[in-house]
Amino acid sequence: MAQRTLLIREFHYPQDYESAERLWKDMEKGVHFSRSDVPAEIEKKLTRDPDLFLVAESDGELVGTVIGGFDGRRGMVYHLAVAQAHRRRGVAEVLMREIEKRLVDRGCIRALLLVHADNVEARGLYEKQDWVLLADNVVYSKDIA
Repeated sequence: MAQRTLLIREFHYPQDYESAERLWKDMEKGVHFSRSDVPAEIEKKLTRDPDLFLVAESDGELVGTVIGGFDGRRGMVYHLAVAQAHRRRGVAEVLMREIEKRLVDRGCIRALLLVHADNVEARGLYEKQDWVLLADNVVYSKDIA
């Protein structure tokens, strides 16, 4: 079997949107498609820091995504997703290394990410990459608009 080339690049809107949306909706756990993922919200994200929205492409097919954010103090990582047929091939690790590098390049010294408690596979991936569980923290959420 021929080696597939993996390209990590910035998300292109609107060209990549449909593929990313399909990937997110196909995730069996972890990423949940929400109102934050509709085109208008993605456009807002891209006006702020387009260099922190990355995709993994293999032979012209979008097979992974990761979204980073930086508010000047803390970084956040969202929507790490890899198509099922491309998992366990290092795609997630490459995406995470690149988003971390880009956050550091922005001056970020600490980043956070959210993982559903029952997503054992994702938790294992992050722990393998030296992310630390902040067990005594509680996360709140509120829709304000």
